Amino acid sequence: MDLKILPSQQFINTYHPMSETAKISLQGKEIELPLIIGSEQEVGIDISDLRAKTGAITFDVGYKNSGATASAITYLDGELGILRHRGYSIEDLAENATFMEVAYLLINGELPNKAQYDVFDQNIRSHTLVNEDMKNIFEAWPTGSHPMGQLIAMISSLSSFYPESIGTVQNDNQKLLNVYRLLAKMPTICSMIYKKSLGHPFNYPQNKLDYVSNFLNMTFKHVTEDYEIDPVLVNALNKLLILHADHEQNCSTSTVRLVGSSHANLYASVGAGVAALWGPLHGGANQEVIEMLEIIKSDGGNVEKWVEKAKDKNDSFRLMGFGHRVYKNFDPRAKIIKKACDDVLNKLGVNDPTLEIAKKLEETALADPYFIERKLFPNVDFYSGIIYRAMGFPVEMFTVLFALGRLPGWIAQWNEMREQKQPIGRPRQIYTGEILRPYVDRTKR
Repeated sequence: MDLKILPSQQFINTYHPMSETAKISLQGKEIELPLIIGSEQEVGIDISDLRAKTGAITFDVGYKNSGATASAITYLDGELGILRHRGYSIEDLAENATFMEVAYLLINGELPNKAQYDVFDQNIRSHTLVNEDMKNIFEAWPTGSHPMGQLIAMISSLSSFYPESIGTVQNDNQKLLNVYRLLAKMPTICSMIYKKSLGHPFNYPQNKLDYVSNFLNMTFKHVTEDYEIDPVLVNALNKLLILHADHEQNCSTSTVRLVGSSHANLYASVGAGVAALWGPLHGGANQEVIEMLEIIKSDGGNVEKWVEKAKDKNDSFRLMGFGHRVYKNFDPRAKIIKKACDDVLNKLGVNDPTLEIAKKLEETALADPYFIERKLFPNVDFYSGIIYRAMGFPVEMFTVLFALGRLPGWIAQWNEMREQKQPIGRPRQIYTGEILRPYVDRTKR
């Protein structure tokens, strides 16, 4: 069995109680709340009994300071620019691992040995085909349908093609089969979405190819011609997928866990995660980077002018792809992908005015005291959009590629949440509406 789903006891062992406590005084009543500490010395205040003991709840818009779970999958330190998966640094993984190794690591908890990897890889290769009836769904999409809307529907529809996945109680073999199917069919579905946008016939997967090469072949090969898979593009896309594989409790991951907490099946839960990723403040940011660069180009390419607009607090314009909600000094993923970006552009000999504007924009912003003081640095979205464009992907496909990379993390988080037997997610609120009032007949209002 390849999928070693963490036992429920692991949830208890992911943090430890501290001898110290936090005290809260409310309306003359004082209570003590236990402190917990994670494996990286992160400290949290356990407020599980707060409402029961005081009648009060915490108020944290956007959940910026609230932890909804303890997880053993990903560690992120935004101040120090640290990102680790199961204890392995993102730098080490991006430099040495394949995307499939990282997928195995996230889901199983350890890197695979050769025998484990071969079984895992072969099982994924054997499930790459999608049901032919899915073509009928694609035929129903209106021309110009956004790829992310299609992806949400196609992933969710897998639960209809595999109705046994809906059952609340499943044995390990059933759970494992769902994981294999989703990992295997995701590249096929993504390539079909791209081909649909061109009006081209779909390419069947070639199981002799590795995961990334197979996706590129299905996406860019014309049925009338041979397609030569460029190892530079394979390497760059492999790194991009690894860099997007998981990122702690972000919007889409939290959505997958929240939907999954109702015991929704894996396909439906991941489909909900794709919907959350679609937003321009999340996975859609790399698309907005390219759209921003196009605006600057159409205006004459005066980068300095737009940098000044971004600095003007009275101007609504802002630079997309700079700064990050979590990282406060630098995005470790951006440092890695910048080199891959340069490799791809040099290899392809790209001569695109928009990409030249991107280079100049990066240089100008990094040298400007305004951006330096505010720690507004290029993030992974800035570089990933440039690479995707150079590889030939339209901007509407950028977030689809993000979802392809994030899939192993979503699966791992969903598995962990279910094995921890976490209760259904149900946030509280502070009500600010009208107080009790009588109903008035319509004729008297």
